[in-house]
Amino acid sequence: MRLGRHGRGPVIDAVEVSTYVIPTDAPESDGTLEWDRTTLVVVEIGAGDVRGLGYTYAAAAAAGLVREVLAKRVLGGDVFAIPALAAGMLESVRNLGRSGIAATAISAVDVALWDAKARLLALPLAALLGLARPGVPVYGSGGFTSYPIDRLQAQLGGWVEQGMTLVKMKVGRDAAADPDRVRAVRRAVGDRAQLFVDANGAYSRKQALALADRFAAADVDVRWFEEPVSSDDLEGLRLIRDRAPSGMDVAAGEYGYDPFYFARMLEAGAVDVLQADATRCGGVSGFLAAHALCDARGLPLSAHCAPALHAHLGCALGRVRHVEYFHDHQRIERMLFDGATVPRDGLLAPDLDRPGLGLELKRADAAKFAA
Repeated sequence: MRLGRHGRGPVIDAVEVSTYVIPTDAPESDGTLEWDRTTLVVVEIGAGDVRGLGYTYAAAAAAGLVREVLAKRVLGGDVFAIPALAAGMLESVRNLGRSGIAATAISAVDVALWDAKARLLALPLAALLGLARPGVPVYGSGGFTSYPIDRLQAQLGGWVEQGMTLVKMKVGRDAAADPDRVRAVRRAVGDRAQLFVDANGAYSRKQALALADRFAAADVDVRWFEEPVSSDDLEGLRLIRDRAPSGMDVAAGEYGYDPFYFARMLEAGAVDVLQADATRCGGVSGFLAAHALCDARGLPLSAHCAPALHAHLGCALGRVRHVEYFHDHQRIERMLFDGATVPRDGLLAPDLDRPGLGLELKRADAAKFAA
């Protein structure tokens, strides 16, 4: 085994990337977007006797960036020297822009590096980071604005039947209809679950304030209002947070690509709960940075989507309140990755008998979606 420059870990001798486009099981929409497919970019890193796996949900352009730019910065590097490799990747995209596609590409490579390191040490990623708990709470997430009421009720009610005590639906497509849609879901889940809503930034400030009051009514009792206004409107988020009914958390942050974004949001007092997504914010390394910012302020962090990855981070990091068990992503991860676990009694736990993320790409199953 050839060791890296620092003599600590094996040299990275391969970086491979593949792209898959998976149709949704029905047309989907939220307050601001519509879609019928999801793109998954998978990065695999060879080092010593292992292959580390990382991934992101992004455009296929992220795969091109990995091949053409990032691979050159990690090949030949010490797989254990992740901070140095991460710094090199950031340097390589200076003239391309750190956010957006570049951040998602870096995230996938970073996750693959951490997976490779954990595999080489024969540890699950959660144990490598240090376990804080055996399982992390999840909330069932979907409830798309494109769903008719019966499907909306069946999906969220079904999660409650599976033992989840937290569920989230989309709002914002039709502000006038939203209170009735939310009330219909409350009837379906009863008092067995906390109900969350996500507007994806669709409302104006005044709309969001008025709807916060309606969503907090006793017959609805919404406890989480995600992106009531655009996450770029930090003053608006702070306004909603300050004036929202008692017991209703305001959350945002899923579009954060770097620690500076999260720091600005927290310094503005814009949220009760910060969200971060390791497939966007710089991988495991970036998620650790977001967690440190929350820890310094005594605020909770919520993991956005990609449950197979965030199960490890949620079990290792004490400020993580819960992981979003997003309908599309859990479906894709169970279809294409061997080792993706499912929640039990509202908790998601990684398989601690498997090293790294515990995931293996089902190549034959994935091939039909290859782009």
